[in-house]
Parts: sequence; C-alpha cells; structure tokens
Amino acid sequence: MEKNTILAIVLSSVVLIVSFVIQGVFFPSPQRQQAVQELPREPSVTAIETVNEPIQEFAPPVITPPVVTPPVIQSSISTIDELIPLQTVTINTELASIVLTNAGGDMVSFKWKDPRKNPGDEDAYVDLILSGNTQARAFSIAFGDLDTQPVSSNFHVNQLSPYTVEFHRDFSIPSADGIERRFRLIKRYDFKPNEYMFELTVTMDGGHSMPGFNFAGNAYTLSFGPQIGPMFEKLDRFYDYRMYNIYTNGKRRDAKTNESIDRPTWAAITGKYFAFVAIPYLAQYSLRFSEREEPGISSASRVHIFRPPVNVSKIEDTYRFYLGPKTQDTLAAYNTGKNDFGIRDANISEIANTRGIAGILSPLERLLKWLLLLFYGVVQNYGVAIILLTLLIKLVFFPLTKKGSEATIRMQALAPKIKELQEKHKGNPQKLQAEMANFYKQEGYNPLAGCLPMLLQLPIFITMYQLFNNHFDLRGAGFIPGWIPDLSVPEAIWNFPPGVQVPILGWTALRALPFIYVASQLLYGKVTQMPGQQSNTQMKMMLFLMPIVFFFILYDVPSGLLIYWIFSNLLTLVQQVIINKFIIAKKNAAAAAAAVEPVIAPPGKKKKGSSQGSKK
Repeated sequence: MEKNTILAIVLSSVVLIVSFVIQGVFFPSPQRQQAVQELPREPSVTAIETVNEPIQEFAPPVITPPVVTPPVIQSSISTIDELIPLQTVTINTELASIVLTNAGGDMVSFKWKDPRKNPGDEDAYVDLILSGNTQARAFSIAFGDLDTQPVSSNFHVNQLSPYTVEFHRDFSIPSADGIERRFRLIKRYDFKPNEYMFELTVTMDGGHSMPGFNFAGNAYTLSFGPQIGPMFEKLDRFYDYRMYNIYTNGKRRDAKTNESIDRPTWAAITGKYFAFVAIPYLAQYSLRFSEREEPGISSASRVHIFRPPVNVSKIEDTYRFYLGPKTQDTLAAYNTGKNDFGIRDANISEIANTRGIAGILSPLERLLKWLLLLFYGVVQNYGVAIILLTLLIKLVFFPLTKKGSEATIRMQALAPKIKELQEKHKGNPQKLQAEMANFYKQEGYNPLAGCLPMLLQLPIFITMYQLFNNHFDLRGAGFIPGWIPDLSVPEAIWNFPPGVQVPILGWTALRALPFIYVASQLLYGKVTQMPGQQSNTQMKMMLFLMPIVFFFILYDVPSGLLIYWIFSNLLTLVQQVIINKFIIAKKNAAAAAAAVEPVIAPPGKKKKGSSQGSKK
C-alpha cells in the first residue's frame, strides 16, 4: 500500500474520531422514541464521505432469508452531508433511451423508441415513466415503509460499460453504545442492447458493524412510480386504462390497490399499449399497488416491493423489470427463452391476453390482425387497411347476408297469415305454438333464417372492436393528415381551449366522425327498413333513437373503431341495395314466367272453345 493511501486513511480516522468526541461532549442529541421513518430527512440513515473502493464484479444474487428478525433500528442521528455533485447518466439501446440520476440512484426517464419514426421526429419517443410537477424517481429505495421518504442523497457513479451503471454510497447509524454502524448501499443497473427488460441489483453491505437490517419492519422498500406512460388525458376503457395484475400459483389474477400480496411470481401495471412488469428474485418479499396522488398528473399507479428485515450484515437482491410494449409477440419471448436473459416460462405474455368472450375469440383476432397487417403492407396506411379489411369481411359474408334478406322478405309475405293465427289462438298459447310450428313446416320456412346470418357475424363484430381498440400498431398510425393523425385516439376538428369542456359530458373537442357515424346509421336504417315497419311507431323510434344513443356512447372512442363502423354501415347499405334489386328481379321473372305458362285442362274435361269447334 502506498504511503499517501496509508496517510489518507489515518487522517480520515483521526478526523472521524475527533468529530464524534466533540459532538458527544458539546452537542449531545436528545433520545427520541420515534421510528426511523418519522425523522425529517432520510430518517434512518446518514450519508458520510467515503473514498471510492474497487467495485466487485457482478455475481448471482445471494438469497439470505431471515432466521431471527433483528431489532428495529431507532437512532438519534445527525446528518453529515457529502459534497457529491448531481449527475445524470444516459443509456441508449436499440429500443429505448434511459436516463438515470445519482440522486438516490433512481431512474428518471425510460423513452421507448418508435421504430416507425425517424429519431429526429418530435413524436419518435414515448416516455414510459410519467412525472408530475416534479421529476419522476422510479426504482427509489426507502429505509422503512411507505411513509418513509426515499433516499435522495447523491451517489457515486461508476459506469462499467455502455449498458451497465453502478451507484453507491455509504451510510452511518450512530448508536447509544457509542459504536458506529456503517453500511454501503449499491444499486446496479444492467441493460441489454435489444431488450426491454433490464436487471437491478440492490446490495446492502454492513461489513462487521451491522448485525442486520431492520428499518420500521423492512430492510428496505423499492418503489416504482408515479405512473407508466404515455401521457394521457383521462383513463377510461376507450382512451387508456390501468390494470394491476399478479401471477401466482400458475395463474394470473387482478390485484386491488393497497392489497398486501405475498411473494407473487411477478406483478404488472398494464395500460392499453404498454406495461411494467416486476420479477423479484427473492426468497421472501411482499408487494402492494397504490394510487397515491402525485401533483401534476391526473392519476398515479405505483408498485412497492417490501424486502423483509434480515439478521445478516450483507444482502444482495436481484430484480428484473420489463418496461415496454404490451404485445403478445414481444412478451412471448420470455416464455420460449429467446431473450438475452435466458428467461423461460415467465408467462408475462398473460398480460396481453383478453378474457371472457374476447378471450375465446383470440384465434379469430389473430387472423384479423394478420389480414390487417397484410393490407397495411400493400397500402402503407392503416386507415385504408381498415377499409379493405371491412370490405373483405362483407364480401365473405355476402351469401349469408343475401339469405338473411330473402328470409326477411319471405317473412313479410307470411306476416298476414301469422297475424291471423295469433288472433285466432290468442287465448291459447299452447295451441298457437303448435299451429305456428305446423304453419312453418307447411311453408318450408325457418323462423331463425333471418337472424342466423347476424348471429354468425356477431363474433366478427366483437373481435373487430377488440382489435381496433387495442392493436398496438394502430397507436400513432395516421389516416388523413391534419384530421386523423392517430387511429388509436379520437380525432378532432376543433379542440376546445384549455379547461373548457361540455358540462356533464366532459367533451373537450368537436369531432366529425361521430356525426358521420350517425348519418351512416340513419341512412342504413332508412334503406333497410321493411315496408311493414314504416307505420310501426316503435320501430320508427328505434330507427332514430338508437343511432343518437350510440352517438353519445361512441363520441370519444378511437377513430379507427368509428372508421370501421362507418364503412361497415355504408358497405352493408350497398349490399342491401344490390340484394333488393336481385330479389325484385327474381320476383318479376317469376311473375312473368307464371303469366306465359300455358293452362293445362284436367283429364276428362275439355275446353269450351275446342268443343264448339268439333261441333262445327
């Protein structure tokens, strides 16, 4: 060891000893019976100046479950500030641009790179860590629980590679017995060039002075927040949403905020297009989701991971976090092992799966998505691709639609006889049912024939709704420049001034597509209305009332959905006109054929004209 190094160590020790003696004699601190988290600044610890020591190479996490819980650390401390300048570190991968700060060793930005945009475009990046009025501080550590302020002191920075950064700082805990307890907190981030997943290793090393770590019942609390991106106006099922999921015992389930959850395999905060997933590699831990308010944003979504106390002097915990698109293809890589971490069977692709009827129809959704991408590859415009897909579906279902229309017209012809039977047997439902069944059998008519085509198209309708409302590639995809720049959000022809909205409804813009939708729906209903329905007051009300009701329901839906419905109405209208002409032509041809058909006399009878001729 060099003489200068030895001299520095000796002088540092002398300064520390003298400072503690002076403080103990002249500035004694009163004992307080308060928990660590109640102290005003980094309640349980004090940062002290240290020299940079050689950094140990990364090793697999050592899992050290507690055997005996150490006593809660409650100390009367005074802070000794270090003069470490504020510093940020930017990590650029192929998929994201990440900004870290040495203030607590936290992450302040994770910008997803849109592969469809040029790097210089204004909307080429989407920050997946939203901030409020103050800078975001994701992956912060607090020595305590949720009420404890996270560590905010500046750390030493060591960038080990273009994708690996380590932050460290030493802390001291003066005790009543005069023995100074010191430990080092290390936060190490490891990124991969082609991964949305990254690794965070948290190390607390107390050497021989720390018998264990217990701050208000936890070794530490690791928190992500305040919200995942992108920026949103409001959270609803059309524009965007936030869901909380965990995976435990081989199943995904929804979680509630402020619910204490013990050792799930992973936990996720999901939005419409992006997701955050936490995978702790710890033997013991618990977590909790919260929506604690954050000034400057309308809604917060946080997850807190609680590391239980330990009675060892060193812990080293590894976490893996996914922050990126919520797409089946991207997330499925962590089931197959085709990722840079070699992770298999993580099942985080579960967050991209739908449930209920939409979940059952997922194979159909994948087929329609494939067709949509196929059309987009040809026309390079998702709006046109939606129209082409709608046209294809209408052509495929044209035979069914034609049969349904023919059945409806046939039902009109039978309506007088049906009404007669209903009047005749109105006091005897059983008799009426038997007579109706016999009547349908004699006429060779299936009463479900008119409804069946619509029922068969219902799964298509549900699947298209799910596809256009959640398909990731539609996010940021434009249709008509200047009017519909993004098919995943509502269009607007005039945005109201900031703070102005329609009372009760909450509308913030004037939109054209909802009005076009109502017009198409009214025109469609008028053309397809049957003659017998024109005098029916109830049917006329439904014709006008239902489009108006849906106008209010669909006012703020993504524009891609309305484009699909509008063109579906228009194409169905054209189909109906063609079908009506075909049916009319068929009826006219049948009538003409009946008019020219010769009359054949029954056997044994002669026509009057022929008998007179024979007499002559």
